Parts: sequence; C-alpha cells; structure tokens
Amino acid sequence: MSKNILVLTGSPRKSGNSDKLANAFIAGAQQAGHTTVKFTTADKHIKGCIDCQTCFSRGSACSIPDDFAKLAPLLEQADMVVFATPLYWFTFPVQLKAAIDKFYSFLIGKKPLKVKECALLVCGGGMELDTYDGIVKSYKLIADFLNWKDSGVIIVPGLHDEDEILKTDGLQRAEKLGKNIV
Repeated sequence: MSKNILVLTGSPRKSGNSDKLANAFIAGAQQAGHTTVKFTTADKHIKGCIDCQTCFSRGSACSIPDDFAKLAPLLEQADMVVFATPLYWFTFPVQLKAAIDKFYSFLIGKKPLKVKECALLVCGGGMELDTYDGIVKSYKLIADFLNWKDSGVIIVPGLHDEDEILKTDGLQRAEKLGKNIV
C-alpha cells in the first residue's frame, strides 16, 4: 500500500550531509511506490509556539501567521513523518524544533493526524553514538506521545564538512530504510 511520506529537514545548509540523507531516503521510498514531500524547515519562517490555545480557531492550524500554514496541510495528508536533520547541541536545530512544537496545534484543535509512523535520520560531528542520545530520546518520546510507530533511526556520526557523508554507508542505509517502508 502506497503511503504519503512527509520528510521534514532541519539543516540550513543546502545539499549538506543531512539533506543528502533525506534525498537517499526519498529515493528509496519512491522506488517502493510511496509518495514523498520534502519540507525544508530552515528556509521557512516558523515562529515558536506561544501556547495561546487558539489553534484552528482562526482559519488555520496556528493563529500566528507564519509558514506553519504551509506545513499543516502536509501533516494532515501524511501517513508517515521522517525527520532528517543535523545534530545541534544534542537535539533538533531550532528551525525544525519550531515546526515540531507546532504539532501541538493538532492536539489543542482536536484534529487527529492520520500519521501512524515515523523515522529519524540524523548526522553530526560527534563521533560517539551517545552524543546522539538527546535527539534520539526526544524523537522516541514524540513518537510514543503521538502513538506513532518508530520505523527506524539512522545515525551517521563524525561528519563535519560538506559531502563527508559520501565516505560512509549512511546514504545506503537511508535509501534501504526508504525501500523497506511497507
């Protein structure tokens, strides 16, 4: 069965390592017959949630006018959400975190999402896998809270410069994960 997969990227660097991870996942998912949409949070203007509790009461998911208005309909159509991101200070970059925080609007607005599963693709400069514990724990708590099935976590450590991911098996692992989504 074909799925609508929303890939949220967090890197402000175009064609960077995490962007390449996202593209590899997308290639695999498309080969498996899924529909994919890539939403680059870093080039959007999404303000942080202010907990005003007026979600969906003024004609859009969030009452604060920003680019979340472009993301909300994509979330509503998605069967799966994939987070593809660099590691920033042990967690998600602010651009992606602001978008994730506004998922709250669907809870407050009592608009259940049809999303049933998710995945995390993360890379960064840290060599030790425990450097990624913060983002992985946050991701898993999000998945548990929203009752989304975790379909996989791919960590590619030790990347500093652009294209360093090409020297790893990260892209192959991301593409394989995309191909294996059922």
